[in-house]
Amino acid sequence: MISRILFTWVARAGSALCAIAFAACANAQDNTLRLVVPYPPGGSSDLVARIVAAELQTKLGGSVIVENMVGAGGRLAMQQVKRMPNDANVLVLVNPALMVIAPLVYSNNGYDPDADFTPVSQVSRYEMAVAVNATHEAKSMGELVRWLKDAKNKPSFGVPATGSIPHFFALMVAQAAATDVPVIGYKGSAPLANDLLGGHIPVAIDALDSVLPQHEGGKLRILATSGGSRIVPTIATLKEQGLNLEAAGWNTFYAKSTMSADRVARLSREISALMATAAVREKLAALKTEPVSANQEQTRATLAAFKSQWVPVVQKAGLKFD
Repeated sequence: MISRILFTWVARAGSALCAIAFAACANAQDNTLRLVVPYPPGGSSDLVARIVAAELQTKLGGSVIVENMVGAGGRLAMQQVKRMPNDANVLVLVNPALMVIAPLVYSNNGYDPDADFTPVSQVSRYEMAVAVNATHEAKSMGELVRWLKDAKNKPSFGVPATGSIPHFFALMVAQAAATDVPVIGYKGSAPLANDLLGGHIPVAIDALDSVLPQHEGGKLRILATSGGSRIVPTIATLKEQGLNLEAAGWNTFYAKSTMSADRVARLSREISALMATAAVREKLAALKTEPVSANQEQTRATLAAFKSQWVPVVQKAGLKFD
């Protein structure tokens, strides 16, 4: 009898402890902020997210983890985040390709950037670069333009993905140079760089941080960057070389539109504050990415300005995908 009572007590105590442990785990999970990156680990978006996660964890007093959800050029992650519970404690780090371009070129995008998501804070700004093989005869944009217009050559622009920001920037470069150059989309920056280094494509247009290491190693030559001023002292901008063109991409944290306004406001404050710190700015500068400290309204203004510049370019290109 005594052993039966003792067994019952132990069982109940064990159940109670399990319940307490389960509740503690649930609370810990609730306190965990997930930062979703729609691209593979190691890329610029991933590195930015991990820098933010490390700093944000201290500010929020809870776990902040980075999750990479890869597929469909980033659209798969957007679709998955959209399907998460309304109260999901999750942010997704996006770029213009996902919030501006994809809705214009895909007939079935799988998410509405305005209805399904809300901006939280822009965290970085990046430039594009025009690069050639180190053995290419062009050593400036003026020389490249002349090469592009020479009838004996077979010019083309390689970009990391069809429908990406570099794709449409390539169209803008061709227009500014008053020449018609076909654009070839690759499946990422790595195969694009390999073909450029192998001489299979004459010109690559990609994010600056993607091609800068090979430029610094003497394997390829960056002829110009897309910013308003030099981000690398030895590389001139397009404007400095006579092409009236300036453009940039950005990385911005978005939340599901169902996240509470108070939660969005706090995350926006915390992220914009940490992006203003010297430690974070130095880490992003080392990636040749410009750090940005922006609240929710400033982030919305950036998006509006970007749309006014890029939507006409995308629509004029007439690209459409299923």
